[in-house]
Amino acid sequence: MANKILIVDDEPSITVPLKFLMEQNQFEVLVVHSGEDALAAIEHFLPDLILLDVMLPNVDGFQVCQNLKSDPQNKAIKVVFLSAMTRDLDIAKGNTLGADAYITKPFSNADVVRQVKDLLCG
Repeated sequence: MANKILIVDDEPSITVPLKFLMEQNQFEVLVVHSGEDALAAIEHFLPDLILLDVMLPNVDGFQVCQNLKSDPQNKAIKVVFLSAMTRDLDIAKGNTLGADAYITKPFSNADVVRQVKDLLCG
């Protein structure tokens, strides 16, 4: 069975190519565009990994990650931040909240695929 990846970003220019790329690498993919939708999707889609933007409307990626990691049932879900927030403080915050990786935008598609495969396949 394919690993499931939830992509959370409000920019179609990011989500469309990422979805295609992940599907080409045999992952099952769901795309949502807000933090609220991400929290709802986690419950029914049950992703193995989330590619998560930080800057989202209303509920930001940091809040999504914090909510996810504080729930014992969802704690094992891998989180990779994909963010234009590149300050050391932002990266440290993401790591403190339990992110498994923090990739800054613009990013290399190959780097994202490599990181996802490393986290899911060892």
